[in-house]
Amino acid sequence: MRVGRKLIDSIRHSTIVEDPRALTEFGIRPCGFREAIAAALYADNTHLKKDVRTIHVNASPEEAFVPIRRIGGASGWYYANWLWQLRGWMDKLVGGVGMRRGRRDPDSLCVGDVVDCWRVEAIEPDRFLRLVAEMKLPGRASLEFEVTGDSTASVIRQTASFDPLGLLGRAYWYSVLPFHHFVFSGMLQGIVARCRIRG
Repeated sequence: MRVGRKLIDSIRHSTIVEDPRALTEFGIRPCGFREAIAAALYADNTHLKKDVRTIHVNASPEEAFVPIRRIGGASGWYYANWLWQLRGWMDKLVGGVGMRRGRRDPDSLCVGDVVDCWRVEAIEPDRFLRLVAEMKLPGRASLEFEVTGDSTASVIRQTASFDPLGLLGRAYWYSVLPFHHFVFSGMLQGIVARCRIRG
């Protein structure tokens, strides 16, 4: 309360700088409001960590999206399910949701639906799915699937993103990075194996 009052009381004092000595003493320069916002947004985006993978499949987007919309729950995560279960168990130990919540429906998803330790943040039928993690993490994690193509072939783009909180968050990202190569690559291969692949 005292700090707030002091700040408000200080408003009556002039804050216009007329002495140019600071410009010669310090290596920084004042900037405008818009420039400051743009710089802050750029700095924030540079901290976002991503693992992006793509794969081609001889199936239409509708066919390629079927295993994506069925992910989790009884269908599992298409590769190394034991690792997902282990991660869920570790999450439960620290008071998280773990992997036991399953799904509302085995075949369809809506915004807000739970998928094990994730929640559906966005979905566009036969094209896009974004899941956000609800486990205990030093940052915000999401998993996206985007499908593009035509009636004969598609490209599936899988993006795992992590917005770390401080040094702990960055340390977490780099500690799990070695597992990404086979877990997320295997997941993508598992999705392809469950598509209705043409000749």
